[in-house]
Amino acid sequence: MTAPWADWDHVLKVDPDKSLVDGETFDDVAQTGTDAIEIGGTLDVTTEKMQRVIDACRKHDVPLYQEPSNPAVVVDDDALDGYLVPVVLNAGDPFWITGAHKEWVRIADLDWARTTTEAYIVMNPEASVAEYTDADCGLDADEVGAYATVAERLLGQDIVYVEYSGTLGDPEVVAAAADGVDDAALFYGGGVGDYDAAYQMGQHADTVVVGDLLHDEGVDAVRETVEGVQDAHAE
Repeated sequence: MTAPWADWDHVLKVDPDKSLVDGETFDDVAQTGTDAIEIGGTLDVTTEKMQRVIDACRKHDVPLYQEPSNPAVVVDDDALDGYLVPVVLNAGDPFWITGAHKEWVRIADLDWARTTTEAYIVMNPEASVAEYTDADCGLDADEVGAYATVAERLLGQDIVYVEYSGTLGDPEVVAAAADGVDDAALFYGGGVGDYDAAYQMGQHADTVVVGDLLHDEGVDAVRETVEGVQDAHAE
């Protein structure tokens, strides 16, 4: 059975703690051309904020996933197509490798059929997620490629996610991650703010994730990134 993300060029990540641009709605968001909407954020996320976004998106046909930052904010809702749960491979705090996940298993009856982990490699030391997880961001391209191989071959991960949250990453690093996997889907996120950036990262990544752009500039800017990654993949 083919994984849903096998056909995703573009994912739009909505931070439930942030607002949309004035005058825009989630009806507009659903019409950007993105292949999936992922609801997640690092700081100040609550179940109430998550639920608000789920309710706003539930009537649309765009696949809807939650990316919980911790077990306490997981929402059980049939409108969700599934859960994409980060495992931060280069976290300095092991809680973000397996500890948080152990607690989730202890306190909840997980829907394993709809739960998939994402093997994160966090690369921007100034990002909230890097500080939150005490990530070792001083990795070179070879190390990132090796982490990607470990994720797929040793840990059996279906998704490897190179995360530069807040800044555009090094294409050579993303290319090394792509070379490190055979079957796993490579996601890239961070600093994709226009067509050119989406095109550039789309040359290496299977799926480009766009987040802050939605909240900062709006849906027209997001549409440009959809076009950028689609054009890169069409070559």
